[in-house]
Amino acid sequence: MADKFKYKRILLKLSGEALVGKRGYGIEPEIMISVAEQLKELHEEGIEIAVVMGGGNIFRGISTDAQRMDRATGDYIGMIATVMNSLALQDALEKQDVFTRVQTAIDMQKIAEPYIRRRALRHLEKGRIVIFAAGTGNPFFSTDTAAALRAKEIEAEVILKATQVDGVYDSDPRLNPNAKKFSRLKYIDVLNKNLRIIDPTAISHCMENRLPIIVFNVAKRGSIKKVLLGEKIGTIIDGK
Repeated sequence: MADKFKYKRILLKLSGEALVGKRGYGIEPEIMISVAEQLKELHEEGIEIAVVMGGGNIFRGISTDAQRMDRATGDYIGMIATVMNSLALQDALEKQDVFTRVQTAIDMQKIAEPYIRRRALRHLEKGRIVIFAAGTGNPFFSTDTAAALRAKEIEAEVILKATQVDGVYDSDPRLNPNAKKFSRLKYIDVLNKNLRIIDPTAISHCMENRLPIIVFNVAKRGSIKKVLLGEKIGTIIDGK
């Protein structure tokens, strides 16, 4: 059934901000359920799915709230926030009878497995959705960078970056109604234009490994499937 899709093994980078909805903080249950339902549909179609969770809906090490805090400490708190989001997504998926595993880059054996590449690959081969939490396990690196690293490690064909906006713009479309949307960008253009939709370290890693990125709005129901079917939504970032 997966033959109709452009990609068969994907890594979804789900930003914490994409989960807040209109509340502005925390997790909007309807959005989490929608994401879980979309992933379940693709899972049943034979797509192998891994997810890297962000934590910006709860805490970010570079946020205003963390400015008086040691940067490493702030980043570690942010990593814990990603674990909270990961457990919430696992719960939403398993309530729909989708087997999942949460793997963390920081040992938390009571609630999740440690990240082990070979075990993650085995889970994917067995048809489980794997959720990667706690970023890279190191401060000073974003969850975007974690997504780029994990995608390469598990041999994903694409990174799907799920956000609150429907692609990459030359300025924030929520603040500038005249912001220009890019349908396609080269990796180097993202760096040269200083488009902060993705961490520069993550972009550099993807450029080096020729790993495409698609940025899209996950709040639009069915958007993940449309991306995999090759429909022209969001922004494609690659070397072409």
